This record gives sequence, structure tokens and C-alpha cells, in this order.
Amino acid sequence: MATNTDPAGPTGSWTLVVPLKPLALAKSRLTPTTGDALRPRLALAFARDTVTAALSCPAVRDVVVVTDDPGAGAALATLGADVVPDEPGRGLNAALAHGARTVRSRRPGAPLAALGADLPALRPAELSRVLEFAAAFPRAFVTDAAGIGTTFLSAAPGAELCPLFGGPSRARHLDSGAVEIGLTGIDSVRQDVDTGEDLRAALGLGVGPHTAGYRATGAAPADR
Repeated sequence: MATNTDPAGPTGSWTLVVPLKPLALAKSRLTPTTGDALRPRLALAFARDTVTAALSCPAVRDVVVVTDDPGAGAALATLGADVVPDEPGRGLNAALAHGARTVRSRRPGAPLAALGADLPALRPAELSRVLEFAAAFPRAFVTDAAGIGTTFLSAAPGAELCPLFGGPSRARHLDSGAVEIGLTGIDSVRQDVDTGEDLRAALGLGVGPHTAGYRATGAAPADR
């Protein structure tokens, strides 16, 4: 039976690393659905809901956001995230590796995981199940709803994160030796948002309050 206890250590031992592009560049594939004006605001709403849900998960000790966007960083810090600059400035995987090094420099024995910033429907209970499963393996990952990409990648104490996100990353993470987490009932951990169809799917699952606010105003598309 799944519980909210983290077998890798006491409750609250996990650190999650969440990368976020500058909002002006984030979620470009949403533009046909949302327009350029709304897109960066929705990207921040997704990140706010992701961080809020992650920090509500009993297995999570803290969330480290890697971003060079000062406005987004300030908004996420207000929620309780620890914000570090994207010093490499060389894309998603470099940002995640930098975040992981930052975490391990502070807590060498920390279990950590990379988590996408675009999971507005994320449920703390589903994330707890994922972390419980991941704790049994050096590295483990969750495939996105499309079955192609990755939304979550973990590294146990003593293991390197070795992130290979972007495009068909499921295959790359499998080839790297990471274990695929095949749990059912973790749709909120799988449903990232890149396109209008993804957003409708997330709305169908039920999104957090920051994203829901845009739906209430009619700015976000209705689910079908």
C-alpha cells in the first residue's frame, strides 16, 4: 500500500530541482492558443502551482528553482522556494545539473529529483507515490502523458542526476540506466503543458489556483 513516507530517509528528505526559463521565452508552443501577452503569465502560473503542490508533499523537504528571471524568482520565493540563478545559461539540462550540484554542496546525502515547472495539475499525494517508488532505485523517471518526454527524474544519495531532458527524453533516460516509473494513477505528475491540447488535458484533471484563475477569467481555454 502506498504511503506518504519516504523510504530514503525521514519525511521531508527530498529536494526537488525545478528549472524555469525566462518567462519571455517560456512555453512558445502555447502562443497559438494563448497569444504572446498571456503566455508568459500562464508559464508563471504553471510554475506557481507546481511549486505549491511540491511543497505540500510530505516527502519534500524543499524546492530549488533554477531561473534567471528575477520576477519569476521573486514570485516563487514568496511561495517558499529557494531560488538560484541559472549560472551556466546553457539550457535545461545544464540548469538542472547546476541545481543538483547546488543541492549536493549543501546536503551531500540528499535524495533529489528534477521536476518540470509546467505541471499545473500536480497532486501532492501522487508525487508522494512517485517519490516512494523512486527511493528504491539509484535513478528513476516518469514519462510525460505523451509517452515521449520526461517530467520527473530522481537521483538517490550517492547517485548523479545526469539529466537528459528535451524531446524524446524517455528513450535517452532508459538508455542511461534510469528505471521508468510505471505506476498508474499519477496522471498529474505526467501531464506537463507545452501545447493548447496539453493545457486542456491539465484543466480536465483540475489545475491549481494560479492557473485556474486564468480559466475563470476566460483567458485559458476550456477543457473538453
